[in-house]
Amino acid sequence: MPIDPNIAVGAELPAQEFSWTSSDVQLYHLGVGAGARPVDPAELRYLRDDDSQVLPTFATVAATFHASEPPKVQFPGVDIDLAKVVHGSQEVTVHRPIPANGTGRTTTKIAEVWDKGKAAVIVQEAETVDADGNALWTARSSIFARGEGGFGGERGPSSKVELPDREPDAVVDAPILPQQALLYRLCGDRNPLHSDPEFAKAAGFDKPILHGLCSYGITCKTVVDAMLGSDTAKVKGFKARFAGIVFPGETLRVRMWREGDEILVSAVVPERDEAPALADVVLTVAG
Repeated sequence: MPIDPNIAVGAELPAQEFSWTSSDVQLYHLGVGAGARPVDPAELRYLRDDDSQVLPTFATVAATFHASEPPKVQFPGVDIDLAKVVHGSQEVTVHRPIPANGTGRTTTKIAEVWDKGKAAVIVQEAETVDADGNALWTARSSIFARGEGGFGGERGPSSKVELPDREPDAVVDAPILPQQALLYRLCGDRNPLHSDPEFAKAAGFDKPILHGLCSYGITCKTVVDAMLGSDTAKVKGFKARFAGIVFPGETLRVRMWREGDEILVSAVVPERDEAPALADVVLTVAG
């Protein structure tokens, strides 16, 4: 049985110990669109040697940044074909600004497994600390496994972020390079779904699609630049649900509404009648 929730829920995965450098951070930032304004001092804050500011979304790749093999979806009670899996949601909360160079240790557990009928959703929670045991960030993510439901589990909760009934405070079109996925995969996600046309076709797509976490990072950077003066230290958390696919070469149209200490966001693809890319997007502003 590919999924056994009785084994999976609560299972702890092997701890990950890792380090990163400013060069890793800069490559990640380039992978999510930094550098498009190469003489803008605010833009160059993402690309400075040794003291780059760091997008909180870097937390999603830090532990696996130097991976060179496709990931496997094999956990206690879970064994799924990679071609059936897409990212469902992602949330990161930073406990202090991520340093440009650092060392971390991540502990992860499977928090929930939901049965959606024709699919399954597997939720992981992870805590990351630095070399001295100080909290760096907390992450919660889910993966959506097509064809793996029907094992008799609960469907799980459903939540939706309601966008304000007014004009957005900012609207920005973020272009995606045709080679964006090939660049982003160097940040440790070598899933061939994003680089191999034949693998993508076998998974049901016309061509390779952009990593969901790349769209996630591009959207976060867009909001930080437009609403927070390009200052990543002002971000406490960022969460989103992956609502649709994005192809390299398209555009993300990002709409933003400031509501107290939250910025509510939508991200759509204008080339395809504003098809949703990310939904239920919330950036929490640091107090």
